[in-house]
Amino acid sequence: MKFSENWLREWVAPALSTEQLVEQLTMAGLEVDAVAPVAVSFTGVVIAEIVSTEPHPDADKLQICQVNTNQGLVQVVCGAPNARPGLKVPFATVGAVLPGDFKIKKAKLRGVESFGMLTGASELGLEEKSPGLMELPVGAPLGQDIREYLKLNDQQIEVDLTPNRGDCLSILGLARETAALNQLDFSPEKILPVEPQIEDQLEVTISATNECPRYIGRVIRNLDMDAVTPLWMKEKLRRSGIRSIDPVVDVTNYVLLELGQPLHAFDANRLEGNIDVRLAASAEKITLLDSRLIELNDDTLVIADDSGAIAVAGIMGGESTAVCAETRDIFLESAFFAPLAIVGRARSYNMQTDASHRFERGVDYCIQRDAIERATALIIEIAGGQPGPLIEKVGSGCLPSSDRVDLTRKQLDRILGVDISDLELTGMFARLGMSIEQTGSDWQVTPPPHRFDIEIEADLIEEVARLYGYNRMPTSTSLVRLDFRADPEGVMNTDLLKQCLVHRGYQEVITYSFVEPKLQNKIYPDRVAKPLLNPMSQDMSVMRTGLWSGLLDTLAHNVKRRQLQMSLFETGLQFVEVDGKLEQKSVMAGLVYGNRSAEGWSDPDNKVDFFDLKGDIESLLKMGAQPQNYSFVAAQYPSLHPGQTAQIIFEGEKVGIMGALHPELQGQLDLPDPVFLFEIELDFVSQRAITEFAELSKFPGSRRDLSLSVPSELPVGELISGIRSSVDDTFQDVLVFDLYEGDGVEAGRKSIALGLTFQHHSRTLNEDEVNQSIDRILASLNTEFNVVLRA
Repeated sequence: MKFSENWLREWVAPALSTEQLVEQLTMAGLEVDAVAPVAVSFTGVVIAEIVSTEPHPDADKLQICQVNTNQGLVQVVCGAPNARPGLKVPFATVGAVLPGDFKIKKAKLRGVESFGMLTGASELGLEEKSPGLMELPVGAPLGQDIREYLKLNDQQIEVDLTPNRGDCLSILGLARETAALNQLDFSPEKILPVEPQIEDQLEVTISATNECPRYIGRVIRNLDMDAVTPLWMKEKLRRSGIRSIDPVVDVTNYVLLELGQPLHAFDANRLEGNIDVRLAASAEKITLLDSRLIELNDDTLVIADDSGAIAVAGIMGGESTAVCAETRDIFLESAFFAPLAIVGRARSYNMQTDASHRFERGVDYCIQRDAIERATALIIEIAGGQPGPLIEKVGSGCLPSSDRVDLTRKQLDRILGVDISDLELTGMFARLGMSIEQTGSDWQVTPPPHRFDIEIEADLIEEVARLYGYNRMPTSTSLVRLDFRADPEGVMNTDLLKQCLVHRGYQEVITYSFVEPKLQNKIYPDRVAKPLLNPMSQDMSVMRTGLWSGLLDTLAHNVKRRQLQMSLFETGLQFVEVDGKLEQKSVMAGLVYGNRSAEGWSDPDNKVDFFDLKGDIESLLKMGAQPQNYSFVAAQYPSLHPGQTAQIIFEGEKVGIMGALHPELQGQLDLPDPVFLFEIELDFVSQRAITEFAELSKFPGSRRDLSLSVPSELPVGELISGIRSSVDDTFQDVLVFDLYEGDGVEAGRKSIALGLTFQHHSRTLNEDEVNQSIDRILASLNTEFNVVLRA
């Protein structure tokens, strides 16, 4: 939010410089992002009045003006279309310096002398473009410096508020906060009701009382839309980053900034029938003020008349009832919309407005009457008109309530570490508008209606810390007695697993837990994602059900920037809805893509494949010293290649999956080369077998190489498991060193060459003992898998 420092000081005037005020607001949690002058530097510009004008003899578009600066008449040649006698304007005298170091000198224009320059707002740097001279009020004092008159020695301050501090999205809120920080009394001027002059009313119905607990409206007739918004209001709007449009819109924007309550004005003569605040019908459409036609969701709150929706409540009005230059009668709206009824709705239509920004965070549910009375008074003051009586509807039992929050002295002292007296504490809460009841050394505090963020004891302690001042907190070296938790030997630290992958050339990435739903649905079609109530954007609107979405998005981003060799991994939580409950699992996921090694002349075609990734996973599993308990089983998964997918099984339970990305998804992500991914549950891969010492054998081992004929469909992993289950303790290892299918091998079978190693810890094995082990293995494999020794 941007605001004028002078405007804030009209409400509360702390004895602080601009720098001190900025620092104080930031330290109180209202972070100041930027401070800038409201006007660029210029000198020598005063208020003058055009006394008379006459056409220039040699130029159709120029006029010769006689200008009074309260120091006598000065002749000026001017080309502005609105130059006329009696007009008061800024006048740059000879010697003045305008923005851009433009110096005003005596000059001749088409043979006529000109002693200065009549200026518009753009020449003074107040607007980017202005149609003519800047018109000043009739009462502007002649000869006064324009910077002094417009109070341009002011600063525009921009604060970046956290979502819980919606109460400070107004001058009222900022003034209240500043007064509390500086221990100043704060009593804003009471807003008086406007007496109705006509009896005209509209019938208002609230069909959605939970979403709109309070709705107030008023008819105002016979407005003069040709009236000009006063300069003081235009300037306050400009310094808050809002341009002037017309008197009615300017007033609603002004009250929004002043009190924090969004308002909306409808052209009363374009309304059809009465007002109904309801939820949109399915597929109902509305054309908005920005001329966009949108189709409404059935959870969107709308303001409707007999013709249909005329505004999206709390977000933007409709074009059909917009106030325009021909408007003479308006219906002015001031309502309280429940935050949950507005949250996320604007973003779902790719919008973000000042109104939705405030309603999403929560506005004071007691200020709607004051806001509409203030706006009515300003509109009548500027554009005239006759106001009707207020029309107020309130949903019974639907308005929020402020619940009492308990605060204990023990907890306050424990967290802050500083002794704050009861008197000082009571004063803090009083300045924040909270009511407080003390019981012994404890308190019961009731927050005001504009503070939606005060719900628990910690919130109150934070308020005390902010007002007391973080810089005043004592600094000391704390003595903490730590009870170290047991580090079970059977569970590995995740950092060890990460180091394993890093040593194999992977890079760790950290991606958002919020992802784009369309891509995620393609990757994990069997998992139900949890949608966010208040997403940052449509591309981050659901919780991730796995880590592949973020990894693939990171990969695609890098491939577009010519990074053709990528090995990435991430650890984190996945969030899956199961039977209405959110299940969270810690997983590790990764991918490999592109070249196996840096491009070179010796190995031009070295793309990674399925077995590169499988080797990396096996290295990861060996960290737990129990790789024999894992197996890889061919499987199917919608987002993976049907012929290159495997489940990772641990002791009969599925704990992960790996494979090549489906070619269709690969094409949609514009990835020229195949991508190989894995995902495995950390709870399983972190398990580690307890290492036990075994005496090293001093005797030589014996290796036998076997060439086996096996059925083509038999996985090598099952073959090795069969070997391990049929041997005794002399068996040490098995190695696959050849795989062949083709000529010389029977159809439907393949040839696998294995190297088997045997060793005894206390003696050298003889030939017969090794042969007996081989025979036992072959007999078992033949019985179980129809495996035979090749001739």
